[in-house]
Amino acid sequence: MREVLDKALNELVGETLRMLSLVREMTQKATEALVEGNRAKAEEVIAKDQEVDALELKIENQAVAVIARHQPVASDLRLIFTIIKALTDLERAGDYAMHVAEDALLLAQEPPLKRYVTLPEMGKRLLEMMDTLGKAVAERDPGLARKVVEMDDQVDGLYEEVTRELITYMLEDPRTITKALTLMRVARSYERLGDHLENVGERVIYWLTGEVYKTPEDVY
Repeated sequence: MREVLDKALNELVGETLRMLSLVREMTQKATEALVEGNRAKAEEVIAKDQEVDALELKIENQAVAVIARHQPVASDLRLIFTIIKALTDLERAGDYAMHVAEDALLLAQEPPLKRYVTLPEMGKRLLEMMDTLGKAVAERDPGLARKVVEMDDQVDGLYEEVTRELITYMLEDPRTITKALTLMRVARSYERLGDHLENVGERVIYWLTGEVYKTPEDVY
């Protein structure tokens, strides 16, 4: 029955949004741990990664069960495969949030190199990307999904900015090298997290429109 299939599909979407929400929470707390030097928050993020991993497996099994039980039509399959592919990106995004938290633990052992400005701004932009992505899925809005893809350019720009700044620190004072390299690793984790959110945005566009959406830098 179509009603049963629709219910199963809605449950899949709901669980995927829950996974996105968990990754958002991890990203926010990892950023707070970095800025505040808060070891407890960092450890909380690291522990929560297991929850994301478990949810990924649960949703994947649900998706396979929907295919086996309900023989969904083409448009339904597009949604199911979009979710399955998005799970990998969301799980990796959670991993990168965890990496930020791990580096926040290291950085909390000593006074900060400087007041953090660009890195928390990267974290803020990522939260905005996730909020927009969740809304795109909930409202079935491809325009919002395209906005997510475009927003990743802002994260990339901030990554380049912080990298240039940290290189300058290392050149001017070799004693900052270890700490600066750790901060560069944080920036890289944020940048990669954004790339995975961009991937999910592209997959949502495909689900809603059938269009394989790629930004110019994705086309080689």
